[in-house]
Amino acid sequence: MNIHQLSKKKLRQYRPGMQLIFQDPYNSLNPRIPVGDAIGEALVDHGLATKKEAREGVMEVLDICGLASHHINRYPHEFSGGQRQRICIARAMILNPDFIVVDEPVSALDVCIQAQIINLFSELQEQQDLTYLFISHDLSVVEHLCSTIMHCTYRGYSQPL
Repeated sequence: MNIHQLSKKKLRQYRPGMQLIFQDPYNSLNPRIPVGDAIGEALVDHGLATKKEAREGVMEVLDICGLASHHINRYPHEFSGGQRQRICIARAMILNPDFIVVDEPVSALDVCIQAQIINLFSELQEQQDLTYLFISHDLSVVEHLCSTIMHCTYRGYSQPL
């Protein structure tokens, strides 16, 4: 399916099944919006839940992503980098997508937190039957998570996989 040929209405219907997780979780979260509202916003915007139902869904997805439900009213600056990335993962997962584009999700995190986030991605992939388009410069992360690897080199030599 070519999404560029879809009408705005059809694309809006298709969009909840596709989500994005960016490299820098701090810049992808609005500092003036509590994380619970940021996560649940998509459910309300797509008409999939009322605000009350969205709040319940947010608490559930926070738990799945390893955060406590009492974090729902806190702001992004109150969290560590790893917690912020979990919030971004929760924001993507709230719509139960089939496909997630994941752009360098662990590059800004320390090694211990990287392992936790990678394990979370693995668990979510198994539990939710997700497909990731995982973009990374770290081939060890890619090899751990991905069953099919496309390797792109613009300059220099590529590494054998």
